[in-house]
This record gives sequence, C-alpha cells and structure tokens, in this order.
Amino acid sequence: MIFSKTLLRRRSVLPGFDLSLGLTLFYLCLIVLIPLSAAFLRTMDLTWPQFVDAVASPRVVASYKLTFGASLLAAIVNGVFGLLVAWVLVRYDFFGRRIVDALVDLPFALPTAVAGITLTGLYAANGWIGKHLEPLGVKVAFTPIGVFVAMTFIGLPFVVRTVQPILEDLASELEEAAATLGASRWQTFAQVIFPTLMPALLTGFALAFARALGEYGSIIFIAGNMPMVSEITPLLIITKLEQYDYAGATAIAVVMLVMSFLMLLAINGLQAWARARQGK
Repeated sequence: MIFSKTLLRRRSVLPGFDLSLGLTLFYLCLIVLIPLSAAFLRTMDLTWPQFVDAVASPRVVASYKLTFGASLLAAIVNGVFGLLVAWVLVRYDFFGRRIVDALVDLPFALPTAVAGITLTGLYAANGWIGKHLEPLGVKVAFTPIGVFVAMTFIGLPFVVRTVQPILEDLASELEEAAATLGASRWQTFAQVIFPTLMPALLTGFALAFARALGEYGSIIFIAGNMPMVSEITPLLIITKLEQYDYAGATAIAVVMLVMSFLMLLAINGLQAWARARQGK
C-alpha cells in the first residue's frame, strides 16, 4: 500500500502541494489582494472627518440606496424566474428549446454598452415597450426602474446556469418515492426538490447580486444618471476620478467592497446552513 501511494505521487503530472499552494497564493495576491489593498491604502490619505464626508454625503448615500436596493431586488426576481426558466429547460422538451437555452447566455456575450442602448431603445417613451407603458403612467427609461431592469437583464443567466445542472442531476426516484407515499406535486417540490436546489439557488442569487452591484455599462444609458434620483455608485466613482478626486473615489469603493463582502459572507453562511440541513 505504501509503495502504491509513493508510485502514484511520482507519476502525478501535477506539481506538488507546496508548489501548487505557492502559485495559488501568488496569483491571488497579484490579481485580488494587492489591488484591493491599494484601495484601502489610498484612503489613508484622508483624515477620518474627510473620509466620513466623502462616503456619507447625501448624494453618495442616495447612490448607495439605489445601487444596493435595485441589486437586491433584481437578484430576488432573478432567483424566482431563474428557477422557473431552469425548470422549463430541464423538465420539458419543446420546439425551440435549444434556442431558448442559448438565449439565456446572451447577456454574457452581449457588450454591456449594446445592452444598455438596446434596453433604452425598448423602454424609452417612443420605444416598442415604453410607448405602451407611458400612457399607463409607467416610465422606465431614465428612472430607477430602468436601473432595476438593466440589473435584472444581466443577472438572470447566473441563476439559470447555477440551478440547471443540479436539476439535471436530480434523481427522479426521489419524486417517484414521494408520489408513492401520497405527496402532492406541491409537497414534492417544497419538501423534496426545493431543499436540494436551495444551495445552488443561493449561489446563483449571490452571483446575480454581486454582478448587479458592479454593473456600469448597461445601466448608465437607461438610468438617466440624475444625482439623488437615478445615479448608481459605480458612476459616482467614475465621476470622482474624472474630477481627480482619487482619495474620494477609493473611499466610496472601499465602502462598496466592505458592504459587498459582508452581504456575500451572509449568503455563504446561508449556503452552509442549507447544505448542513440537507445532509441531515
């Protein structure tokens, strides 16, 4: 047994643990930790009152509320409809299913500027959809609703592609056993299927939420970018940079990083809880 393990180690084409770990840490530091650390170090140029003034002004707070609120709402909507889309693609065979499946990935491949211009053209007052909504008193383009629409558009594929493989691997015997025991379709979904999908659904939700937080290109066209109304935080950071206020821009970026990290940490905790519950 010892000889076979030693022989397996020698024949491995992958580098050893020490080298792999070193390369991994070096790559993470180079790509992730050093840039993030630079943002924190840049804010050290500000005194505490200057930092508070930079990150807590009324205009900045309004951008926080819009960015995080719209991102959270878009992620929730994508969680519901992403699960529905994944369910239809996996459980039903219909004409054009492959086309629909390919269209799900369109926000991945579409340049964000093109997506923003397209959404603006659709939901503007003279657009195909907007001209029917305007008489009803619903204005989408150049309002916070437009921000929500753009975030929903770019976040849907994350939920679908995260849930879809789990649905495909879900054993049909579990549903058959539940039906044999007298469970209704709703009981089977709520007590057998949904708990299995919960960790993947939370992962898709987290990815869609994080993607919406950092989105810029597809939003600035449809948002209108009015301060205190439809101005997102990434645009405010760009505005600070254009004004050569680098410390103020990095201060806002640090707040975004900390808040995003805390929310993603909470979601990862929910994922761990769901997996532990599923294991029991």
